[in-house]
Amino acid sequence: QVQLVESGGGLAQAGGSLRLSCAASVRTFSGYSMGWFRQGPGKGREFVAAISGSGSRTNYADSVLGRFTISRDNAKNTVYLQMDSLKPEDTAVYYCAGSYRISIVTTAPEYDYWGQGTQVTVSS
Repeated sequence: QVQLVESGGGLAQAGGSLRLSCAASVRTFSGYSMGWFRQGPGKGREFVAAISGSGSRTNYADSVLGRFTISRDNAKNTVYLQMDSLKPEDTAVYYCAGSYRISIVTTAPEYDYWGQGTQVTVSS
């Protein structure tokens, strides 16, 4: 059973930064593409960013392009989301997800495992 554990959420001011981490308990981490999703108050879960198993390819939602950076360290079984220039509309619960597909996937049904989520709150 794959377990994903997020950390790094919290409170930030608009224009500030946070870095989320997601640690995976899996034997061959590089065999999984990884993604970040978020769910804001009263909203559905939306795609934020994804990275291929090797880390060579990434994909971002238009709303975070140029502000957020996804990366991974396969030696540490960890994926990161660096969030800069935060806006109040980035406030959400952020979820880490893993997929057996080693290429990039951007829709929730394509992911096989999910973390419990971590709250990010951005004040204006």
